[in-house]
Amino acid sequence: MKKEEFALEGLQCAGCVSTVEKVVRDLPGVKEANVNLATEKMMVQFNPKEADVQKIMETVSLAGYQAILINDEEDVLEKTAMKKEKQLQSLKVRAWVSGVFAIVLLYIAMGEMIGLPLPQILQPMEHPIVFSVTQLILVTPVLWVSRSYFVNGFKALIRKHPNMDSLVALGTSAAILYSVWSTIRIFAGEYHYVMHLYVESAAVILAFITLGKYFETLTKGRTSQAIQSLVALSPKVATVIRNGKEVEVPVEELQIGEVVFVRPGEKIPVDGVIISGESFVDESMITGESVPVFKKEGSKVVGATLNTTGSFQVEVSQVGKDTTLSQIIRLVEEAQGSKAPIAAIADRVAGIFVPIVMGLSLLAGLYWGLIGGESFEFVVTVMISVLVIACPCALGLATPTAIMVGTGFGAKRGILIKSSAALEEAGHVGVVLLDKTGTITNGKPKVVDIQVFNDYSKEEVLNIAASIEKHSEHPLGKAIVEEAEKQEFDVLPIEQFQSISGMGIQGIVDGKEVLLGNHLLLQNQGIAVDEFNAVIDGVASKGQTAMFVAIQKQVAGIIVVADTIKATSKEAIQQMKALGLQVRMVTGDHEKTAKAIANEVGIETVYSQVLPNEKASVVEQLLEEGYQVAMVGDGINDAPALAKATVGIAIGSGVDVAIETADMVMMQDDLRLVAKTIQLSKMTMMTIKENLFWAFIYNVIGIPVAMGVLHFFGGPLLSPMIAGAAMSFSSVSVVLNALRLNHKLSKLEK
Repeated sequence: MKKEEFALEGLQCAGCVSTVEKVVRDLPGVKEANVNLATEKMMVQFNPKEADVQKIMETVSLAGYQAILINDEEDVLEKTAMKKEKQLQSLKVRAWVSGVFAIVLLYIAMGEMIGLPLPQILQPMEHPIVFSVTQLILVTPVLWVSRSYFVNGFKALIRKHPNMDSLVALGTSAAILYSVWSTIRIFAGEYHYVMHLYVESAAVILAFITLGKYFETLTKGRTSQAIQSLVALSPKVATVIRNGKEVEVPVEELQIGEVVFVRPGEKIPVDGVIISGESFVDESMITGESVPVFKKEGSKVVGATLNTTGSFQVEVSQVGKDTTLSQIIRLVEEAQGSKAPIAAIADRVAGIFVPIVMGLSLLAGLYWGLIGGESFEFVVTVMISVLVIACPCALGLATPTAIMVGTGFGAKRGILIKSSAALEEAGHVGVVLLDKTGTITNGKPKVVDIQVFNDYSKEEVLNIAASIEKHSEHPLGKAIVEEAEKQEFDVLPIEQFQSISGMGIQGIVDGKEVLLGNHLLLQNQGIAVDEFNAVIDGVASKGQTAMFVAIQKQVAGIIVVADTIKATSKEAIQQMKALGLQVRMVTGDHEKTAKAIANEVGIETVYSQVLPNEKASVVEQLLEEGYQVAMVGDGINDAPALAKATVGIAIGSGVDVAIETADMVMMQDDLRLVAKTIQLSKMTMMTIKENLFWAFIYNVIGIPVAMGVLHFFGGPLLSPMIAGAAMSFSSVSVVLNALRLNHKLSKLEK
């Protein structure tokens, strides 16, 4: 079996996705075809002996779409980003044009009814021809900028896969065509048809739908940017040693077994093993661990991580697609590609609703024309009434109005929700999986305690330690310096400074011999530390690091440094549990450190020493067990898990790739927003269901009346004007109900 990825063009909704998947899966030799609506990509698994790339692309083309084989990922990403930006700008212009002309049309059509002043020439009863023609002229720009709905909608109908565009096209066409028919009758002298114009209804439908699409496009996660952020992490050139000389070459030209020289401050170009030299390497972008790791001869290093202090030589062990970073990129793409697209509720019902409405309209027309013996005008009136009352204005508004209220409410409180699918899925979450570093904790080492001995004061120990650490680049040393700077300490004179790899530093501070480092440093200098074993064990059990300060061969103090827990983390976890959610933690840290943090914040289940690809595996395992999972993280190493989860939630202070990959972004470093988001999701989805009820109840009642059921029993015939009024009232009900959501959310917050 062979796997190929294609970029798709022409996708509009979940109906398009199912169409493409179906036609490709029906090809001989194709085992699987998965289309991702968000990324507009398709992954196809097929037997190359029975199917080929050209046949797949031709099949997609015959279905009305375009498939392009992806050979150069970066080139495709760049083109996709440009296309998305162009689409966004186009929607913005269309929303403005539609909105302005719809407002003018509403004023002209409804002004006289509600007592607003209208020019004499536009009075409907006095100048009906001018009144009707003016509306048809004003709706023309709206129809022009909205032409894609008609093109895509009717294409989908022809392919027997109706979507939301089909509903919009059908409903607005019915309103416009009937208005044109009414205008013709007005020209014929039947001026009462001036009350049978529905031009403004069509304009308002198109304006609202376009505005909704604009906001959806604006907030939708841009996968291409996420992958571009990952690609940008890797350095483009490397200093390789060839024939005893240092030569700069493009990273893609490196071969396994070659030796690369890495200077302080440089990113490591590829995966490999250090063969000489030593340094501290910041691996936070891969492991999520905030404290740089000491690397020496024989240590493995990962491409795209940052060399902080020393220099070393690395023998290349992995290149190209085999590097850790490339694997993370692939995991993000696969995780996003494997997500089943969640169809909008309106799209799910469209496949049944549209054919039924069309069928009922035709059935009613045939009945009254052939059996009832009614006039052609009567038949047309009945058929158009059925289509107008079934016009999807309320259906089109049901989801976007509630989504706009819900997402707008969230945005004001630091919750950025990128899609309606994410908002829907968040309400079904059962397990919240939290990253540790930068999510539960602050992600930055700080001094949390200073213990002093042998008559030394805390201020004196901190001052001496900070003075010597001023000459060090170690992150734990920086934490000590930052703590001392808060107290505006005086830097003492330093002599004979020396860094002792893997242990600490030493020097003469203000004339006194000082050692600062771990217990091994002191033992090597003949200083007994056995009496401090209990202190060391106690600090380690809390997931903290103890740094000894010895002055003149005597232990003066122990400075405890740790990645501190955020002030709101414990309360946030309690709030999540109160909602009935299981809260678990996943981290690359050692088990002892992880459990210490988990116990402090009230988490029982911990996945520790988890590598980046394993985080996504943890999520996948929970999904296989039947849980709906929300993954919360902030690091690049969280990106595959964020993409794989039911809902990926990024902390706003995190790196761009985590934010771009996630379905939701917490703009504040406050985990309490996660619980608020779950509540927001549930209440918004309930409002959408209520909206859909109101959108359909008028159809359930009105369509039979429009078909002439009451007229059959001697009652009145529902005119298109009454049908339009019912349609409008359903829209008003939907909007009012959506606005009520804002009130309910505000009440809940109190």
